[in-house]
Amino acid sequence: MARKQRGQTEDAQIDMTPMLDVVFIMLIFFITTASFVKESGVNIQHPKARSAEARPEANIFVGISAENTIWIDKRPVEANAVRSAVERLKQEVPVGSVVIQADKRSKAGVVVHVLDQVRAAGIADVTVAAARE
Repeated sequence: MARKQRGQTEDAQIDMTPMLDVVFIMLIFFITTASFVKESGVNIQHPKARSAEARPEANIFVGISAENTIWIDKRPVEANAVRSAVERLKQEVPVGSVVIQADKRSKAGVVVHVLDQVRAAGIADVTVAAARE
């Protein structure tokens, strides 16, 4: 009968492949289910309102600066191109709503025009952002 020598030991190894598979699958899951938010890209001083409430499900933001410049997805947009820009973003993220972030010094006519263009793009869930008093 052969005996083991005391100097020899077997190396124990842990198979990491199943754990890496699980991590990779979780990464794919979180990437595909993440909601991507398209911000306006301009700093806005929101008007104050007592009835203002948070809208966490909004994912497309249209900004109107104090100079009445319209911003979508961190780029300035012409007033007549708002509809096509919102339609393009809606194709990327079909679920959600639009928030118009108008500066308190912007003109009401520009805000109404942007609201009209967003609704013409097929989005009925549109709100105008305000800060809580």
